[in-house]
Amino acid sequence: MAADAWSPTPVLLTVDLVILTLREERLCVLLVERGEDPFRGVLALPGGFLNHAGEEILDAAHRELSEETALATGTVHLEQLATYGAADRDPRGRVVSVAHLAIAPHLPEPVAGTDARDAAWVAVEAVLSGKTALAFDHRQIVADGIERARSRLEFSALATAFCGELFTIVELQHVYEAVWGTELDTRNFYRKVQAVKGFIVPAGSGRKSTGGRPAQLYRAGPQTVLSPPLIRPALAEVQGNEGVEGL
Repeated sequence: MAADAWSPTPVLLTVDLVILTLREERLCVLLVERGEDPFRGVLALPGGFLNHAGEEILDAAHRELSEETALATGTVHLEQLATYGAADRDPRGRVVSVAHLAIAPHLPEPVAGTDARDAAWVAVEAVLSGKTALAFDHRQIVADGIERARSRLEFSALATAFCGELFTIVELQHVYEAVWGTELDTRNFYRKVQAVKGFIVPAGSGRKSTGGRPAQLYRAGPQTVLSPPLIRPALAEVQGNEGVEGL
């Protein structure tokens, strides 16, 4: 083929957001009801096309977070998740999505914007089980986002992004249980968390526990990488022969 006969394949670029939070101690993902074709009326991740050729991808992710959900971006943990570019993922043509994972505590009821009819928090188990159908390949993107969060909780301080500025160790344990989808031994969890220097730091007491005693409050510490890591119980069973102890 002659060089002057070649032309690039038209490709459109979008950003999609896997926004996770805890509501009533359940891990939930934000979904919007699409107001336009394709998949009009079907739930999907919030997201959209880049506004112009000069818009940075991260800027587009922040913009979509605000436009689609009316959520403030200042307190949201946002990181790039993965790129999805299967040729048949979008019936409109070749559309590549750069998905992002967003996490924040105590997020309010969302308000749909732009081309979304409605927005709501949905328990992640409903999505992963297929009970709640999603448009495009968004179920896979949600699954990948949840697995990213689960693995990051083992080796990083990401769990504190689900908490407020001040929290108790019990509340931190609820984060791990909700994200990992399993119950943890309270004493073992307390011991493991306290063994990771710089993960959390004391911030005084004052919040009442169920027993009436003031609960010790903590805030996120300076350490972002957990050493030793907090290994998921299921993975710890597999890695037991390697000497890795789980919770």
